[in-house]
This record gives sequence, C-alpha cells and structure tokens, in this order.
Amino acid sequence: MSVPDELSCRELVELVTDYMENALPPAERVRFEEHLIACPGCQTYLEQMRQTIDVLGRVTEESLEPAARARLLDLFRNWKRGDRAN
Repeated sequence: MSVPDELSCRELVELVTDYMENALPPAERVRFEEHLIACPGCQTYLEQMRQTIDVLGRVTEESLEPAARARLLDLFRNWKRGDRAN
C-alpha cells in the first residue's frame, strides 16, 4: 500500500517533461525525485528520455511538414485515449 504523497510510476511518466524542463513546483519536484531514488525502472525511463532528446534534439512545430504534424497529433490523441493500435 502506498502513502498518499508518494508518486506512482504512471504519475512520474506524466510529469517527466515538466521535470526535465524544470517546470515542476518545488513540492512536486521533491516527490518526483524521491520516487526516482526508490524506483530503478523510473530511473531507467528518465535516462532513456534524456538519451532520446540528446540523439534527436528538439523538433519545433515549424520544422514539421503539415502532414507529419497532423499524424503526430493524431497518434498522441489516440495514445492519451489508450488506443495505441494506430
């Protein structure tokens, strides 16, 4: 059973971008980092995200062709709904 203030792995995944951009409020950042200390899987996930950004760099909206942008938005919407088949 988890303590109510403990961050779950799912919550960490949802917050990872804000964490990496230093956009989390201080209390949320503490919860995030406390979870990382105790969760090797999330440590690995965070490192994979960092490596992905290092390898791919940052994609700007302006750099995307309209069709690619539309496809990415569609994939993201389906992912958020849990429909990962697309």
